[in-house]
Amino acid sequence: MGLFNRFRSPQRNPQPSPARPEAVLNPATQASVDELITLRQLAGKLDLSQRQAARAPLAGGHASRFRGRGMDYQESRNYQPGDDIRSMDWRVTARTGRPHTKLYQEERERPVVLCVDLNPGMFFASRGALKSVVAARAASLIAWAAAAHGDRIGALLFNGDHHELPPRGGKHGVLRLIRQLVAQSDPLKNIQQPPHPEGLNHALARLRRVCRPGSLIALISDFYGINEETGKHLTQLRRHNDLIAIQILDALELAPPPPARYGISDGRQTGILDTRSANARQAYADFFEEHHRALQELMRSRAIALLPLATDDDVAAVLRQHLTGRAAAATPTRQAQEAAA
Repeated sequence: MGLFNRFRSPQRNPQPSPARPEAVLNPATQASVDELITLRQLAGKLDLSQRQAARAPLAGGHASRFRGRGMDYQESRNYQPGDDIRSMDWRVTARTGRPHTKLYQEERERPVVLCVDLNPGMFFASRGALKSVVAARAASLIAWAAAAHGDRIGALLFNGDHHELPPRGGKHGVLRLIRQLVAQSDPLKNIQQPPHPEGLNHALARLRRVCRPGSLIALISDFYGINEETGKHLTQLRRHNDLIAIQILDALELAPPPPARYGISDGRQTGILDTRSANARQAYADFFEEHHRALQELMRSRAIALLPLATDDDVAAVLRQHLTGRAAAATPTRQAQEAAA
């Protein structure tokens, strides 16, 4: 994570961190199939629908960005060769003396695609649960809510490599996702895997190639390594899809810990985080403040809702708060602020 790479002071004789299964195999550090299935009971109040509900449920549950033959009238325009004569607007034609045709909002199903970051930096937390566990819980809740609404669920999980799940509907689509989330968020297997050199940008580039236009895309990450290229990918995805960004963050990314020397590790190397000096604490605070500011501006400039989710938050409660037709706030959650105080 950014914290380790930027602020560690390496030990004289760095040694690989030994794996300790008894220390990591618990609900706070490893998601389980049973836990993620149980979240189905909490997903009922999550609202993933668009503001304007579709009027023809047999044709699909969401209003499309495209106009065609549907139930929702949009406007009339001048007739063009090839237009369906069944859509002629005879009243406007008679009033203007020129042939006009009606345009309708096409209604179509909407795949929900979960793009979940499981790179080594996500296997971290100072309290609550690891970011990887919180990400798995958030993805599962959204998937259960999508299935309840009749949407198909797909995913792109990336942890150095990427694992694609084509959209599939119903309970089977969610269970397939849960199995992959548990496998790819296993800390014993994946924390040692080096991240892809392009990080999030690699996943977004792949998402642009495989994601069907008209999808709802939920990006779940801590969003380190964002740059100008990230903005270009998001602009293209936003042009044809609806996007939600869920930032997984820890209290240590909101404020430095009390002055002291702390042992830290990224799973491969060990080091020391020294926050005893005022300059070190200020540099620490400036680094994370700049990261949060850059992320907020990146999402705001592209009209993408940004939902902060702390490692010690109640995931279901936070998602219900923000996915009920209200815009997601681009500031850290109250619980996270209190935890950092």
